[in-house]
Amino acid sequence: MDTKSIVYIALFAALTAALGIVPPIPTGFGINITAQSLGVMLAGSIAGAKRGGLAMVLFLALIAIGLPLLAGGRGGIAALAGPWAGYVLAWPLCSFIIGWLIGRKPGANVWLLGAFIAFGGIVVMHTFGILWYAFASQIPLGVAFINNSIFIPGDLVKVAIAAVLTHGLHRAFPTL
Repeated sequence: MDTKSIVYIALFAALTAALGIVPPIPTGFGINITAQSLGVMLAGSIAGAKRGGLAMVLFLALIAIGLPLLAGGRGGIAALAGPWAGYVLAWPLCSFIIGWLIGRKPGANVWLLGAFIAFGGIVVMHTFGILWYAFASQIPLGVAFINNSIFIPGDLVKVAIAAVLTHGLHRAFPTL
């Protein structure tokens, strides 16, 4: 692996950790929306499929060894086994898919970038998250889907931010 790839992997793992420090937005339903999944979206859209996915694997490994890098200062194996763990465990796949889709369409406009990021960062992430949440909480899948729909508006804002940043960076640095 070349130095540039190592830097990208470390950078996006660190960015995702840093976004966990951003104060969460309370929804009023006892659930907070965090900025951390924005790091997942940016890792895939900027670093690419392989480097973005590996950045999230590194991030998960750091959590697994006990570093409190998840929003709210959570870390350790227990953080990767709770009812919300499906979202976090899906992050490497989400970043990989986002990067793979964007890599297949170089020079995509901001709307197409947003669609790719939304697919990986919302559809894929929520599919895994909702399935895990329903299983871990022993509730019907439909109830889990409804309970998790509160995250969609915040995720759409993160998709818009990621798409605009990615589009700008790709235009400024075409060989990125």
